[in-house]
Amino acid sequence: MPDRRQTQSKYTLDRRIPGAFEGETVSRRRFMTMSVHTTGGIAAAAFLLPAVGFAVGPIFEKHKEPWQDVGAPDEFSNDDYTPKTITIAPGIGEPGKSTVYVRKFNPAIDNIPGTRKPDQYDHFIAISTRCMHLGCPIHFVSAAQRFICPCHGGVYDFVGRVAGGPPVRPLDRFYTRVVGGQVQIGPRYSVNEELRRFSPRDPGEPLDGIGQYVYPSRPSIRKLPNT
Repeated sequence: MPDRRQTQSKYTLDRRIPGAFEGETVSRRRFMTMSVHTTGGIAAAAFLLPAVGFAVGPIFEKHKEPWQDVGAPDEFSNDDYTPKTITIAPGIGEPGKSTVYVRKFNPAIDNIPGTRKPDQYDHFIAISTRCMHLGCPIHFVSAAQRFICPCHGGVYDFVGRVAGGPPVRPLDRFYTRVVGGQVQIGPRYSVNEELRRFSPRDPGEPLDGIGQYVYPSRPSIRKLPNT
């Protein structure tokens, strides 16, 4: 038979504490180990959580994009693009500026079967100059009526849809309107091959088929403009 003193000593060391499962015993050693691990976890969280918040916070920070004047309606034609400079990141000078190609809406060109029907934001077409492959700057070649990316051979047709090369979707666009006799450029949005509007996506993220679900937009970026 086991010694009575040994049995009593084991009972004392392995006495259950509140919160233990039925039949589970927690020794003093195990209790101290759990306490140390818990304290260590709290200390690590105190260092990691602020860093994670600093890195992730900007994703959820909302920014109101202003409308910018780019010229009078008569400055633009409906069969060619006019480059205009806009500010996409205020407060940092020239690096925060970008070129946008603007023209008037052309029913003979822009009423494309199978694509989204134009609305009040399509009286002027404003095309982004960022390639949808890796984000290189593109330029419009009037003689070819094409947007060309010099980096990896991306080619887009006159309305910005992919005509060749590695880009995964058409060029992004900007909302436009006319206020006070000036054409204004508003927030940027992305489009698929049907020219349906989506909240802005990064280059390399397709929007046709399952792509629109695989690459969701940032929560802080709206598809509709801030009016």
